[in-house]
Amino acid sequence: MRVFVTGATGYVGTAVVDALQRASHEVVALVRHQEKARRLAERGIDAAVGTLGNPNTWRTQASTCEGFIHAAFEPSPKGVEIERIALDTLIDLAKHAGERGPASLIYTSGVWVLGSTPEPVDETATVAPPELVAWRPAHEQLVLDAGTDQLRAAVIRPGVVYGGSRGIIADLLASAENGLMRIVGTGENHWPLVYDRDLADLYVRVLGSDEGRGIFHATDEADEQVRAIADAIAAHRPHPPDIRFMPIAEARAKSGPYADALALDQRVRSPRAHALGWAPSLRSVSSNIARLFEELRRGRLAQQEQERHDA
Repeated sequence: MRVFVTGATGYVGTAVVDALQRASHEVVALVRHQEKARRLAERGIDAAVGTLGNPNTWRTQASTCEGFIHAAFEPSPKGVEIERIALDTLIDLAKHAGERGPASLIYTSGVWVLGSTPEPVDETATVAPPELVAWRPAHEQLVLDAGTDQLRAAVIRPGVVYGGSRGIIADLLASAENGLMRIVGTGENHWPLVYDRDLADLYVRVLGSDEGRGIFHATDEADEQVRAIADAIAAHRPHPPDIRFMPIAEARAKSGPYADALALDQRVRSPRAHALGWAPSLRSVSSNIARLFEELRRGRLAQQEQERHDA
């Protein structure tokens, strides 16, 4: 399948593009800069140079595809408005692709839309999003409503993604190296987690399955407490860092609505993903700290090498 991917050089998008290539799909990647397009071309990946909010810069190349994966979000005051513009265009393109033959549209959401779920919930759960992602369920529904017999429309809700040199867990690892880890709240809350490569595998499975419709959660179901993750990271350092638990009011003053999202207590199950044959290869952050520190190191080295190459 020829697949258009937004956010193709972002944290999730990078892993998804790698997985698509491993599965022998053709990829058309939306990127902002010619330099990123050049790097992708070296890997045999076509690129559309443009921005989410200006579909005229990528519509033509995207129209050659049968699969569409939206893995981007612009973190700006107009981010939600820009996403709606992009989604409307992706839905239109996907519907036209569906008129030509089987097509697939996948939207990237997240488990935070569920709100606090101290008892395990699956894809049938009612959403109760915190302020940070209060807008997202409406965008999920736009995508789901676009589905037809020929167009498979799906929403993937990843847990907190880990692996490589980006993301929330990588930030904790880097903080530990610097001697101080800050945890929002008491750390007794649970984070639903998913390894980046395992998450990417789910996108490929949803894309290629006749059952790839509706909502799919992507979590390792380990129900790890944030405090336990922090302790495991600290224990791995030759000089254990201090761990500071920030009262939620202080965290809100510093980080706004993001603090409430980090403080959510969530246990999330992924039965619809498992029904597609998806089985995470990693099921614990705490048990893989050495591996994750090594991935962080390799990611930094790769970034430094790229910067030298670009200089």
